[in-house]
Amino acid sequence: MTASDPTTIRRLYGRRAGHKLRIGQAAMLEADLPDLEIAVEGPVTAETVFGDARPLWLEIGFGRGEHMVAQAAAHPHVGIIGAEPFLDGVVGALAGIREARVDNVRLHHGDALDVLDRLPPASLDRAFLLHPDPWPKVRHAKRRFVNPGPLALLARALKPGAELRVGTDHPVYCHWTLMQMQHTADFEWLASSPADWDHRPADWPPTRYEQKALREGKQVWYFRYRRIG
Repeated sequence: MTASDPTTIRRLYGRRAGHKLRIGQAAMLEADLPDLEIAVEGPVTAETVFGDARPLWLEIGFGRGEHMVAQAAAHPHVGIIGAEPFLDGVVGALAGIREARVDNVRLHHGDALDVLDRLPPASLDRAFLLHPDPWPKVRHAKRRFVNPGPLALLARALKPGAELRVGTDHPVYCHWTLMQMQHTADFEWLASSPADWDHRPADWPPTRYEQKALREGKQVWYFRYRRIG
């Protein structure tokens, strides 16, 4: 952990809100979020959040929630916690949860570091970091999740053999991820050929950010890592 690390500045993001919510969005936020938001204090476990000892997954910055909701629908036996600081994203996820009628998603409207701090060791079965803000300028590199401090927190929370998935369409974040992950002894890269990171796996639902990037003709990279230990 260094001065250029999100765990020291305790922040992975910039602004938290976008445009003003419409009346219907504000009503949905007030009606649905209290039942789906995790407690603000105490340990975060499958038992405390979902009431049983099911597998626990974490999505770090879920955007509008497309991937998270699709995974929840495909894996009803799993409990998924999503952390997202942006209000627009939380509202989008609530709409998706309503439409898909899934009951195995819980939300944290805030920084994913707050959740990682409260997860017991070896409690996560899978984690996702999909199309995060690349913070492409050098002076902003300290805000990237893929840094030694956050990766150490995540490694602590992941079970041995658990999987971390990282998706990005930004060359800077791609190269940064490869460099940082190469220098951690906690993860091994699950890739044997270029096809393993050039093509999205069948069980990896797309996000709107990925679809936008592909429409614009951008390259997208899909990285899978296994927790060693």
